[in-house]
Amino acid sequence: MKEQQELIQKGKLLPLMEAFYTIQGEGLFSGQPAYFIRLGGCDVGCVWCDVKASWEAGDWPLVPVNQIVEEAAAYPSRLAVITGGEPMMYDLSLLTRLLKEKGFQINLETSGVYPLTGSIDWVCFSPKKFKAPDPGIYKRANEMKAIIYHKSDFDFALKHASLVNKNCHLLLQPEWSKAEEMTPLIINFVKENPSWRVSLQTHKFMEIP
Repeated sequence: MKEQQELIQKGKLLPLMEAFYTIQGEGLFSGQPAYFIRLGGCDVGCVWCDVKASWEAGDWPLVPVNQIVEEAAAYPSRLAVITGGEPMMYDLSLLTRLLKEKGFQINLETSGVYPLTGSIDWVCFSPKKFKAPDPGIYKRANEMKAIIYHKSDFDFALKHASLVNKNCHLLLQPEWSKAEEMTPLIINFVKENPSWRVSLQTHKFMEIP
C-alpha cells in the first residue's frame, strides 16, 4: 500500500474513471475530436455536478500512465483533454510528458483550486463557489468558463473575470438542468457585454459522451 501511494504521489499511477474518444462539446475547442482522460477524485463538491460519481478517487482503478497514453495514441486526434473530478489533485508531470512525446496538445479542465503541474497547452478554468481557486490560476487561464445555475452566478463570473489575464477568453455556460431558464439571461448578458461568449454543452444535444 505504501509503495502504491508513492506511485500515485509521483503521478505514475492515476485513478482513471474513464477515457474515451469523442467530440469536445464545450468551450473554445467545441466541435473538435479529442481523447478525454477523466481522473477520479474531487473535493470541491458542486451541488449540480453531472459527474458526482467521480468524487471518490478510491472508486476507480489505478492505471499506469504509460497505459493511459498508449490507449490515447491509438486514435487519430492529437488533442487530449484531461478532466475530472479535479485532475490537479495529482502530479500530471509524467502523464503530460508522455502525451507530449506522442504529439498531443494537452488541454486541462480544472476548477483551479490546486496549483498546476505538468506541461499544459490550454487551461480551461471553471471557478466554483464551493472552494476558492489557487491564486496562480488567474495568469495561466486561457479560457474561463463560468457555469450559470442561479442569477447570482453572473456577479460571481464578473468577480473572477476581473482577476484573469487580459488574453483569457470569457465564457458563460448554462448548467444543463437550468438551461431553459438561464440561456435567455446569458444571451442578454453577452449581448450587453461583448467580451463574453456563450458556451453550450453541444455533446449533450448530440447525445454523445
